[in-house]
Amino acid sequence: PALFMENARKGSIVSRANSIGSTSASSVPNTDDEDSDYHQEPYKESYKDQRRRAHTQAEQKRRDAIKKGYNDLQAIVPTCEQQDFSISSQKLSKAIVLQKTIDYIQFLHKEKKKQEEEVSTLRKDVMALKIMKVNYEQIVKAHQDNPNEGKNHISDEVKFNVFQGIMDSLFQSFNASISVTSFQELSACVFSWIEEQCKPQTLRDIVIGVLRKVKSQLY
Repeated sequence: PALFMENARKGSIVSRANSIGSTSASSVPNTDDEDSDYHQEPYKESYKDQRRRAHTQAEQKRRDAIKKGYNDLQAIVPTCEQQDFSISSQKLSKAIVLQKTIDYIQFLHKEKKKQEEEVSTLRKDVMALKIMKVNYEQIVKAHQDNPNEGKNHISDEVKFNVFQGIMDSLFQSFNASISVTSFQELSACVFSWIEEQCKPQTLRDIVIGVLRKVKSQLY
């Protein structure tokens, strides 16, 4: 009995020691795993949030830039203005804004080309007027220097023959160069003919040729 009691007492002590050790072990935290989760998990979430936030900001900035671009187009392009007040509350779609912008740019290109053609025509007009101005100045100067030269020495018939010869020569080149298909084409041909056939040297040669012909007929 004494031995049995002693063994029972020792077994109770060992059992209680094991129980206490097990309880203490279960109450002690797993420092390796839990400390690792505690330090790494917030870092991963912060990095993801940072990337997500940067992506969101970049996307929002891109959307704002596109929206501003379309708003600027609607403000610049006259055809993008709403004409129908019944749908004034509805915004134009991006496709319509782009198409209207393309149409307006093409219209501006045509207008630019038309204006360039008008400027070219006006420059030709100015050049022709300058040539005429120089010729008239020379004529006036010649009359001022010799007011009585040739007076009462040439009959009206001879003058008419000279004038007719000059006009006939000019009409031949005029008839060969001028097209009367349309008024615009006629105007362009006339200015071109004036620049080419009414140069001082060309007119001088025509007049000299006519005078020689008349002189040969008179003498």
